Amino acid sequence: MKEKFAKFMAGRYGTDRLNQFMLIVLLVCAVINMFIRNGYVSILLTSWEILLIVFIYIRMFSRNITKRYAENQKYLTVENKVRHFFGQKKYIQQQRKDHHIYTCPNCKQKIRIPKGKGKVSVRCPKCGTEFVKNS
Repeated sequence: MKEKFAKFMAGRYGTDRLNQFMLIVLLVCAVINMFIRNGYVSILLTSWEILLIVFIYIRMFSRNITKRYAENQKYLTVENKVRHFFGQKKYIQQQRKDHHIYTCPNCKQKIRIPKGKGKVSVRCPKCGTEFVKNS
């Protein structure tokens, strides 16, 4: 049986990060659908679940590897942008414990100043503009 499945999958795309993401969305829809008592929402979620299952299988068993690879690359670029955005927000929140973060009035560059130093003159490393802020 294992050999038959391996022979069947030869030349097919298989699974990737986009399929894994769609599977997670499918599971979330299924869990939400279990707790929703509204008929219209339940029908909508069930139709989304069916579409996701069909799309996952179409991508997994596809022989057009270049097209599936391009779809996955587009997804990965979006995922990386989202991860970078939230990682940056997390880093800024961690820095706020010990530093003030100001923006340059001229070029909008973010500048990190240690807390507890009183009034300090800040020079922007990007444009050289000086301004005074409380730390």
